[in-house]
Amino acid sequence: MSSEKVVQIAEIDTSQQKIPAKDKKPAAGNDKLKKRQKTIIDVFRAAGALGAEFRRICEGINWSADSSEKLEGPKQVLITSSEANEGKSTIAAFLALTAATYLDQKILLLDCDMRRPSVHRLFGETLPGGLSDCLSGSASFDSCVRATSMDKLKILTAGTAVSDPTELLTAGRWPDLIAEASFYFDRIVVKCAPVIPVDDAVVAGRDLDGVLLVVRTGRTQREVARRATQIIRDSRLNLLGIVVNDLDEALPYYYSRKYYGSR
Repeated sequence: MSSEKVVQIAEIDTSQQKIPAKDKKPAAGNDKLKKRQKTIIDVFRAAGALGAEFRRICEGINWSADSSEKLEGPKQVLITSSEANEGKSTIAAFLALTAATYLDQKILLLDCDMRRPSVHRLFGETLPGGLSDCLSGSASFDSCVRATSMDKLKILTAGTAVSDPTELLTAGRWPDLIAEASFYFDRIVVKCAPVIPVDDAVVAGRDLDGVLLVVRTGRTQREVARRATQIIRDSRLNLLGIVVNDLDEALPYYYSRKYYGSR
């Protein structure tokens, strides 16, 4: 990747996982369609051997299953990529699910990609009442955190759409929100926009313990990945490692690069 040492945390393949599609409104009177829609939690529970790879990621970033009061490793981890369509949404969700399942610790999955949010869809939730609402002061953190069917895992959606996510992140409330979240949760997984097109990940990452960069095999060009690594290091963020992913475009709502216009 570069002359500097970068740890390859894991090489995974989530291309065979059937990720839930966009919500569809059930037809009136059709009880079968009214049944609970599958979420990524259902996919995770059926993923089999893939779980072992994510446990290795936890080990690679020093997330221990030790139940002692003193937690080892980074408390907050930001998941980003060079460009769009590299699989960071699925990887962030699976990492949070793995930590909630195997570490016996309280985990928050936070969607900081306010340009093209996806965590709410993965978990069958609605978008408003999330991060942007907390940062704007229109809602409190505790009122926006949502439970999941896993006792140890909660999520914070990206919230109501905003015109300038970077400006909202720099307005001053982000560090306080992370401090509050860190008080209530043992670990926080933050999924964010790509580092090359926009500054969101750099701004958000300054108040977090570390960054994982997702690189998609066969898609991410070497120079592009090198540039992303350089941006992270030049911004003095703690690059924990690289997750090499081979995700086919399984998410029908996966965001396109066109959503990430340069600033």
